Amino acid sequence: MPALSVVIITRNEERNIGRCVSSVAELADEVLVVDSFSTDRTEDICRELGVRFITHPFEDYVSQHRFADSQATHEHILSLDADEALSPELRNSLMEIREGWEHDCYTMNRRTCYCGRWIRYSGWYPDRKLRLYDRRRGEWTGRKVHEAFVPVAGASIAHLHGDILHYSYYTIDDHVAQANRLTNLTAEAAFESGGRAPMWKVLCAPVFRFLQIYLLRLGFLDGYYGFVISRISATATFLKHAKLREMIRQSGKTATPNG
Repeated sequence: MPALSVVIITRNEERNIGRCVSSVAELADEVLVVDSFSTDRTEDICRELGVRFITHPFEDYVSQHRFADSQATHEHILSLDADEALSPELRNSLMEIREGWEHDCYTMNRRTCYCGRWIRYSGWYPDRKLRLYDRRRGEWTGRKVHEAFVPVAGASIAHLHGDILHYSYYTIDDHVAQANRLTNLTAEAAFESGGRAPMWKVLCAPVFRFLQIYLLRLGFLDGYYGFVISRISATATFLKHAKLREMIRQSGKTATPNG
């Protein structure tokens, strides 16, 4: 495999960054952390681990990923979030292709740990992600959230065995807080693109979202936390539409024909 930069974007990730960096230490030719001015020990931990650490203001996830990739020393990049790490199987898969990079991009599954329990259903697994790529063969795209690296037409893609281990939420409070932050971004993105929030969607979309995750995506097989995930996801759906409706109202536009 050509020289590899592992690129991580951070903000206040002292709880996770050490695990993330340690999981790629044997694999990376460079570990680059692009931080949006953390106020905790994130920078101290990174410097203790010998990573290349730079700061950059956060505008949105797509812009931050694009900037981070542009700062990498090498063309071939493994992109990870600070709350992620490589499973031993995935690390072995990456080591096996060091002898020859055969494709433009590689996908891998992501498994999420929620309040100390690995989630197997609820639409959260296998959660395939494209995270290993030649940066010349695509770019990060998306809106304010739900960003992804999108390969150019004709790019070759292969799948690797093993999982990205995602230590997403340590507590239910973490999930609720993240849902509130992300619904701000999704509502803003929808508003900027001319989205609408009719009352039927505010009322019905959360119900459909709960049923989709808990029943159709087998969230009930994840037990109590499957129910919690389904319920918070439904609430997030409500918040997204309610916040968008409020933005439209405050802008002087009409949210629906009948108000």
